[in-house]
Amino acid sequence: MLDDHHPSIPQRPLRPPADVMRLRRMGAGFPTRLSFLRSVTRRLGAEGAQVMRPVWKIDENGFGHAVYSVDFGGHTYSLVAVSTDLPPEMRTDRVIATAWDTSYVLYDGVPDDSAIARICRAAPQQEAARFDPRDLVLSRANKSVRLFAHVVDALRAGGQPDEAMIRDIGYLMRTTAVYGNGKFGIADRGQFSDRAGMSGPFAAEMLTVWLIRGFTHDLVEHVGGAPLDRHLKRHLGIGNSTGLGMAPFLVSHPLLLDAWMQVRETALARVRAVETLTPDQIARIYELVMRAAQHLAEWQVPDRIAQDRIDVLRREWPEVAAFLTPDFMSSAAPLDRLIDDSTRWSVDTQELIAALVLEPFGDLIDGLTDCMSTPFVPVLDPAMACADLAALILQDWQWAVDTDFADPRQCAQFWYVSEAKQEPRLGSRFIEDGAELESPLDIARQVKALAQALDGETGPIAPLLAARPELRSAARRVQTLARHPYAEIRDNLICDNCLPIDMLRCKLAFFGAAKFDPKSDRWTRITLAQGAPLADELDCADDWWLPTFAA
Repeated sequence: MLDDHHPSIPQRPLRPPADVMRLRRMGAGFPTRLSFLRSVTRRLGAEGAQVMRPVWKIDENGFGHAVYSVDFGGHTYSLVAVSTDLPPEMRTDRVIATAWDTSYVLYDGVPDDSAIARICRAAPQQEAARFDPRDLVLSRANKSVRLFAHVVDALRAGGQPDEAMIRDIGYLMRTTAVYGNGKFGIADRGQFSDRAGMSGPFAAEMLTVWLIRGFTHDLVEHVGGAPLDRHLKRHLGIGNSTGLGMAPFLVSHPLLLDAWMQVRETALARVRAVETLTPDQIARIYELVMRAAQHLAEWQVPDRIAQDRIDVLRREWPEVAAFLTPDFMSSAAPLDRLIDDSTRWSVDTQELIAALVLEPFGDLIDGLTDCMSTPFVPVLDPAMACADLAALILQDWQWAVDTDFADPRQCAQFWYVSEAKQEPRLGSRFIEDGAELESPLDIARQVKALAQALDGETGPIAPLLAARPELRSAARRVQTLARHPYAEIRDNLICDNCLPIDMLRCKLAFFGAAKFDPKSDRWTRITLAQGAPLADELDCADDWWLPTFAA
């Protein structure tokens, strides 16, 4: 567990897990300066990293391969990018795809000619191929055909692309997968996670995404035959389509979830304890309030529910700005009071405020990112007394015990793994077949069953769990939550109103995603690295929270 009270750094109490870990609030997350991609680019800048392009074998139509190399944390990493001529009828972001416009491998070191040739053969096949332990990350991406073609046409005509299209789309390509940690023969994370710069969550994947973004810029300039305006280029990030496959991650990695949440909540607690703001900090907050307003104005999505939430943010944000008067900002502990008083607004506005107030305090909170990984896994203590385990359920899980799972609405959905794609899916229990193959994401129901089984039991829990092995997972989770209070989502994940999109947004916000564009309650498009420094701008200030086109 993160040390909540560093002796030399004042902080307020952390926000209660019972509030923070509700799905609706988790699904209102915004990127922060603690987000994984932001941490990677900040370290690249601190090290004075330089990106080299030793190989560029791309033809006039944009097909071929390229290699980018960067020194990071005392090691060299290389992105091998492969661009292929994809027939339009084969282009899809769905998991059933078997071919993509581009494919990528992040390689450990600088690949020689034979390694490049091997990757160029294997990368376009993705899951159908097998890879080498020096391959750290595997990815693929499709073009935003409309924008890519428009940019090429504009550059060839001696001009620049339409600013409105750049603003509204925001990426030249979108990834449909970024694989790490041992899939298809690539390196296990443990092989390199102790290296400087690579210890953070998904650090290798975030480095890959940032390098892919640079390749998309180079590719469109190469095909267009002219350079892109730097401001337009900076606004072009990497799109991503993310669906149900990512949703169960937060449930299956409770200690990691706790680490992420504890770091963010500890950072917020430290900022809330700042007693007096300097004039520069006040000016910075005012600047960020205006930036957030512009970001909201530029954030437009087709989904009605999501757009309604954005509209509420737009209506409430001027109220937030008016609340931050000079007298208020000059008063004692203004950010603590702001967080307390933010409950007058929607959950989305509350979480936007929480993300914003972190931004001016890098010196105070950036070091916390070292605590966002954990080598530990939950461990069951079979010697715990039944009475003690029951007391923990009463302390943290009463909401689960009170849930009536005889009500069809409370068990309306079931999670399962697709046989065809080996990825998580969500079914309707009373409409679709397959509930007998349910994955164990019914955490609340399991804990309620455990509570009922503990009634009247005495002595250690070991005999009960030996007789009822199906209760072991619930017992382990109850014990884990007592030590790691942010390790569990405090909602019923099989009820009729459970929205997987909330889990997706929580995780993606930690990645550093913005411009969430839900296509249903089960998948979303996002933009990563929008506004991030270009390869030759890493020495610039770390200042790309909620980027705006108008900036």
